Amino acid sequence: MALVPIILPQLGESIAEATVVSVAVKVGDTVEADQNVMEVETTKAATYVTSPARGVVRRVNATPGQSYAVGAELAQLETADEAAEPSSTPHFGNSQEAIPTPMQPARKAAVEPTVSGLPVPASASGASYMSPRMKARMHELGLHAADLSGVAGSGAGGRVTIQDFEKFLTNLERQKMSQASTMRVAVADAMRRSWTRPLATVALPVNLDPLLAHRKKSDPKPGPALYALRALAIALSENSAPAGRLVGNHIVHPKAIDVGFAVEAEDGVLVPVLRNAETKTLKELVERYNQLVDLARQRRLPSDATGGSIATVTNFGTFGLTWATPIPLPEQTLVLGMGAGRRVPLWDDAKQQFVPIMEANLTLSFDHRVLDGGGAGRLLARIAALMGAPEKL
Repeated sequence: MALVPIILPQLGESIAEATVVSVAVKVGDTVEADQNVMEVETTKAATYVTSPARGVVRRVNATPGQSYAVGAELAQLETADEAAEPSSTPHFGNSQEAIPTPMQPARKAAVEPTVSGLPVPASASGASYMSPRMKARMHELGLHAADLSGVAGSGAGGRVTIQDFEKFLTNLERQKMSQASTMRVAVADAMRRSWTRPLATVALPVNLDPLLAHRKKSDPKPGPALYALRALAIALSENSAPAGRLVGNHIVHPKAIDVGFAVEAEDGVLVPVLRNAETKTLKELVERYNQLVDLARQRRLPSDATGGSIATVTNFGTFGLTWATPIPLPEQTLVLGMGAGRRVPLWDDAKQQFVPIMEANLTLSFDHRVLDGGGAGRLLARIAALMGAPEKL
């Protein structure tokens, strides 16, 4: 006979502890190898601890609701086999790795639930750490984890309990609330999904004087955002890889240079799309662009002008902003932003003096999984160069 511990395994990189949700066995039970014996939760997932071998449960150390450090002994089996050789790698799931012997001291649960004295405890992970019961209740109410990001958990390891959740709902009912519009909910959902990716932003100032001079003599007159859109379309037609999407371990390249542009509508933003924007000149795009702006403000966009774009252009300068970090749509990798123009001094080597120019910031926010800073910087520099020669657009 040999005594074999059931220990809390390493459940993932950076995971140091887990909370026992339920124990499925009791002393005297016979278990099989790889049988689920306990359900545990980490800040990332709910999973099971399994038996490392066939045997009889002789001791159960774990208590539901208690957090334990990785390596802690949760239970002990009596088996007919000799004790396993010591190993630093715990048994988990269906792996066939060795386990520590009973002689190896097991680490105990020593996880403080929270750090007190702060509005939100420093170790609290908010509702990103949810039990199945909590998830079911939130699903019933149509809530997401992001809606509860400020809730500090009172459970073990900072876990947000169902009691914390119900208290949060009760407090909400005491406050003034208004119904969010369908568009606002849709925008919120898109931004929540977008933010699951690592996003970054690069920026570059661009001289608007050539663009403004070109616009002054044009008929019809393109809007500043259309210049940026056309420049982006040309740049992506030269190299479409920066607009690709990462799906699994593949980069999905765009099949067409369809570029969207943000239009503020009532209680939200719509993104009409100009199809094959690299094949039409700036002058050819103006009429369709203006038409789509009007239809978007009326919320009457045709189906062929929505969805399927590979990037978006947004002119946040219309709000007087000089710098911003827009978020790409969930199905896109890129969003190009344009700030408000302002008069700034620029050194003129020929005149050996500062001269005034109209300058605006261009920003390019991107999915960092697909594009690095160097590639994003080169793309933005190419866009700025194209905007500096508007007659070629």
